Amino acid sequence: MRIWDIDAGFLNDKSLLGEHRELHGIVSIIQNKKKGYSCHPETLRWPNHVASLAVRHHLLVSEMQLRGFNHNSPVNVHVNNDIIWPEIFINSPLEQYGLLAQKYADKPPGRIPLPKNTQELWAFHKYSIMARDPELYQQMGFKISKKLLLFEDLCDILILQLRTPPSKGRLKNAIDHMWGYVADSSASDIKASDSGTRLKKIQILAFSNKVDYLIRSTALGELMFWHTFINTP
Repeated sequence: MRIWDIDAGFLNDKSLLGEHRELHGIVSIIQNKKKGYSCHPETLRWPNHVASLAVRHHLLVSEMQLRGFNHNSPVNVHVNNDIIWPEIFINSPLEQYGLLAQKYADKPPGRIPLPKNTQELWAFHKYSIMARDPELYQQMGFKISKKLLLFEDLCDILILQLRTPPSKGRLKNAIDHMWGYVADSSASDIKASDSGTRLKKIQILAFSNKVDYLIRSTALGELMFWHTFINTP
């Protein structure tokens, strides 16, 4: 059993669907006090963090839907603004990229290729960071351009940032920047539409026009859930 901490976009289809299945299993163990796998290290991470486990489920579903999978198995867990994530990892974020590299050596990759260096890791996550903290986005970009940040340290920073809900204004700002990559190929200017509508259009145009920079962005998947989350009363 494994719940990955890195963005779901890095998982290939088999791993994505496998984690979704195992997450449902862990929720069932916790809610129904089942004994099977109750002492598994992964299960032991989550009893006090079921709401954050539900968030991970929503993020998996956003990635599944982005890839065209249907989803009909919701998790019956209420998620409010007070989301507390486990402080421990079974494997560090750095180790998780390494494990996937071994696992996918002769298998199809995920939507986002596994990063080979700090610059790639940052490029894949930059719009997700912009949606949370534009100042940090600028600082991180500078440090990475000057090679002042280690890959391992960046892995840790990104995990913590992507667990943080963006504000509506910052989310809109990031989506506006993403829209710039596909606006010329759109038959209509929908910049005035709500952020969720624009993000959905960005998803469609990114794939239809093979805009690799967006296709390889964590923001293309995960921001759809956070848009719904912050706009739900």
